[in-house]
Amino acid sequence: MIATILSVAASTTLPFRDVSADSGIGFVQHSGAIGERWLPEIMGGGVALIDFDRDGDLDVYLVQGRSFDPTVPGPSDRLYRNDGGLRFTDVTDAAGIASFSDYGMGAAVGDFDGDGWDDIYVTNLGPNRLLRNDRHGGFVDVTAAAGVDDDRMSLPATFFDMDADGDLDLFVGAYLQWSLALHKPCRSNASALDYCSPKVFRPEVDRLFENLGDGTFRNVTIASGMNTAFGPALGVVAADLDGDGRLDLYVANDGAANQLWLNQGGGRFRNEALIAGVALNMDGLAEASMGIDAGDADGDGDTDLFMTHLSGETNTLYVNAGDGFFDDRSATTGMATPSAPLTGFGTRFIDYDGDGDLDVFVTNGGVMLISEQLARGDDMPLRMPSLLLQNDGSGRFADVTAAAGPALTELRIGRGLATGDLDDDGDPDLIVTSNGGPVQVLENIARDNSSWVGIDLRDGAGAAVSGARVALRCGDLNLVRSAQRDGSYLSAGDPRVLFGLADRRGNCDASVRWPDGRTTQHAGLAIGQYHRIERP
Repeated sequence: MIATILSVAASTTLPFRDVSADSGIGFVQHSGAIGERWLPEIMGGGVALIDFDRDGDLDVYLVQGRSFDPTVPGPSDRLYRNDGGLRFTDVTDAAGIASFSDYGMGAAVGDFDGDGWDDIYVTNLGPNRLLRNDRHGGFVDVTAAAGVDDDRMSLPATFFDMDADGDLDLFVGAYLQWSLALHKPCRSNASALDYCSPKVFRPEVDRLFENLGDGTFRNVTIASGMNTAFGPALGVVAADLDGDGRLDLYVANDGAANQLWLNQGGGRFRNEALIAGVALNMDGLAEASMGIDAGDADGDGDTDLFMTHLSGETNTLYVNAGDGFFDDRSATTGMATPSAPLTGFGTRFIDYDGDGDLDVFVTNGGVMLISEQLARGDDMPLRMPSLLLQNDGSGRFADVTAAAGPALTELRIGRGLATGDLDDDGDPDLIVTSNGGPVQVLENIARDNSSWVGIDLRDGAGAAVSGARVALRCGDLNLVRSAQRDGSYLSAGDPRVLFGLADRRGNCDASVRWPDGRTTQHAGLAIGQYHRIERP
């Protein structure tokens, strides 16, 4: 482990390069803050990676806020087309979304109507929007016609195939009952006007929509059993967490017990978070639970859970015992201590250094005023550095943020995070949003000499498939990854599966377990490229 840390610290090449200024993405999130400390203004906003024009590379959709005064014209969400080489062009007007001036929170991506083109579901403070890809470079609002309208304060959402019928169902996580009329003034320990705890407002029930296969959905929240537990939802990830082949849901709630909705089949779910050991932390306490991700942290082939929390709570790693029962290993794996002074939001398991194991990136930003920044006159005194945790190969992690350079140590109010191979060179790049600030585009330059294999899973219509598990064997190296877009915080990432292989050479073999339970075998996959595999 020590040798691994020193290799990063001694490297003359930093792992990430900030290319924001040259990327063409000039987005700045508008929180609507005017000093009243309204709760929603510190929540947004998210970012989604989507190949909206099906040209093979990842474009960027950024969710925008606005003023709380409905009479003041607001900015819209923005769509940036990837022109290659980490250069992007703003195509918002041409895409037909410039007129949607909502107070946006997050976004989920998926081909809900099965036409092979990815669509977007945007969560808002107020009515959400389902934007159908018109296949000509634009989007059409079909929310009402599809039956997925929701006018509450929604934050996380995900498309996933809950019933293995080949189409994507939709989960929408609700946060709190909040409006300007319900706002209550709260104060910090120093008596300054501050943001309220979520416990001041009433939580809402999340919603589950079943895809009927004809472009419409049915609300099955009650029929599925998901109305039996609720809380202020901030994060969600869909994954097979108990190894039975069905996609489950893990929901991270703000200051309340988290939920593990195990898929029982037949459209039914049961919350087993408390029994499974993932409702509370190892001390039996509920935590803030903003960002969430699922991945094989210890390399044993099953899916572990990681989530970010408030400063003073420490982030949490739940290690899967292999049968859907988890153990809080935050302290023993080195995850806890580096996160103690930070408030984490967007997070992802990423193999940033290409050595075959999953590291962790977290973007941080406060929700309670930081006294030192307030004293300096900062109008939004919530700024924090990012956090990069390097896996030593045995499931233990070391904080290498300082060695990663100014791109990560810069103080920001971090919120959304999407990871994906934006330049198709075989390593994960990062898009980080800031509350009330500019977006950050980070190019990965740590893996230029590493071997890699990418798996691009598609259905018959050509749309990306989420929820599949890929087992890869390259010589003596065996790795398991999931194809997923959700997780993080209010964001959607690259659906392709990317494997870092360190210095391995030669071809690899892959086994794919699809969301419907079928398994396919694929031999002789060459390294250094993406392989497109279609669902049978």
